[in-house]
Amino acid sequence: MRSNETAAMQTQPLPKVSRRKAAQKEWKRNYDLYLLLIPGIVFFLIFRYIPMGGYIIAFKDYNIFQGLWASEWAGLQYFKEMVELPNFWPIIRNTLLLNLWSLLFGFPAPIILALMLNELRARYFKRFTQSLLYVPHFMSWIILGGIVYNVLSPENGVVNHLLRAVGLSDIYFMIDDFWWTASYVFSGIWQSAGWGTILYLAAMTAIDPALYESAEMDGAGRFNKMWFITIPGIAPTILILLIINIGNLTTIGFEHIFALQNPIVLDISQVISTFIYSYGIVQGNYSITTAVDTVQSLVNLVLILGANYTVRRAGGQGLW
Repeated sequence: MRSNETAAMQTQPLPKVSRRKAAQKEWKRNYDLYLLLIPGIVFFLIFRYIPMGGYIIAFKDYNIFQGLWASEWAGLQYFKEMVELPNFWPIIRNTLLLNLWSLLFGFPAPIILALMLNELRARYFKRFTQSLLYVPHFMSWIILGGIVYNVLSPENGVVNHLLRAVGLSDIYFMIDDFWWTASYVFSGIWQSAGWGTILYLAAMTAIDPALYESAEMDGAGRFNKMWFITIPGIAPTILILLIINIGNLTTIGFEHIFALQNPIVLDISQVISTFIYSYGIVQGNYSITTAVDTVQSLVNLVLILGANYTVRRAGGQGLW
């Protein structure tokens, strides 16, 4: 009887005074950790939340000389013009397709790479390999784009030299729609897969070593330990990163695609970010491109909420 009363008391919400005291006690205990949050909070306030006020440009006939507040209101005019643009739907299609291909091939790449690195037993070779894999992440896409163009060049590229050596014909990677898409996706994997292994390797360190020892005593090999222990152990990390990636399906980096883009493949390489740059910044159509970016942000919000809800309903651990 007493146990039932105790359980009922524990389920009741704490009064405001008790919650205030608990919060004060938590602050006194971990004040140094909360202070470490201040730089991050300031960063997001200045570079993420305050710039959101610029979305008002989408609802105004913005004139750079008159300023934001002096420009006249236009209501939803630019959203209507946005949909009527002749290349609006093609750039939406290109953005989604390139992101879907990148998600399909690029998302599993760091997971597979992290699993392979985790199985390496030679410590120095493992560190050396990790360092080599991290290098592309720290290089500008202007440099990486030049490397991609040179490696895939039909005349002097290494890839076409190898193709000719085995009796195959040259492939014009950067002017063919299919091969340009493949080059874009796999160059993105080359640049980011190594850096992406960091989170998965960190998640693997949290797996209890006793699980591997027990599995080894039961006769499990490396593959079985990887399949039944390592992958389930990093599954929450995989799901969280998958949700974030799905939430960015309509967002695509500017530098990567701009470095590989050329006029011949504009029909598949013109995406939202390059459209905003060419039509908005270069030509000065700020209002309509802000409308495009506003819709893009709203779609991303819906996607991330939907992905998080689906994962939670399936029994997984979501972002919240």
